[in-house]
Amino acid sequence: MTLRKTTLLIASIAAFSIAGCDRIRNVGEAGRFLDEGGFGNPTMNNILVMNGQRSYVESLAGRFSEEVPTTINFAFNSSQLDAQARTVLRQQAQWIQQFPEVRFSVYGHTDLVGSDAYNLSLGRRRAQAAVNYLVSQGIDRNRLEALVSLGESQPLVATQDRELRNRRTVTEVSGFVQNHPAVLDGRYADIVYRSYAGPRTAGAGSG
Repeated sequence: MTLRKTTLLIASIAAFSIAGCDRIRNVGEAGRFLDEGGFGNPTMNNILVMNGQRSYVESLAGRFSEEVPTTINFAFNSSQLDAQARTVLRQQAQWIQQFPEVRFSVYGHTDLVGSDAYNLSLGRRRAQAAVNYLVSQGIDRNRLEALVSLGESQPLVATQDRELRNRRTVTEVSGFVQNHPAVLDGRYADIVYRSYAGPRTAGAGSG
């Protein structure tokens, strides 16, 4: 083999190796393509996958969304809770109280009217209003650790006009309280399949 051919072969191998390394680097962390509006950031997803909690979190998230409303809506350019929103948040709080081992995230959203920066701020205020109300119902604020504003980035209805369905907060299961005895013992299935008593009534009425 000539010196020129040997040099070209070495250069080709080096280029291939660098390209391969780039491809490996570009893979990134597991879960980095996870929808940020679903179960939180990729790092949290990695932790849940590695310690076996991911499937239990997903099961609980499904139960939560089936058994109580997860979404409240807001008037235009407002972060005030109306009577319907407070009713939904009370239902959420009662569910959350029956699952003390579980953490939750509250995501704030807006419609597409206004600037990105303003809507991020408005989404944050809406999420904060929902969290404050849940806390007023007896929920430990430390269990609502992932307060996030998504602003106008995830509309339910693609329109530039005012749209009530886009002006919302969404409450979701995000994980487990790591120092809770049931979690320390790995009793995730016991938590997931615990019976939910449903809304309590103030008292039986007469017909």
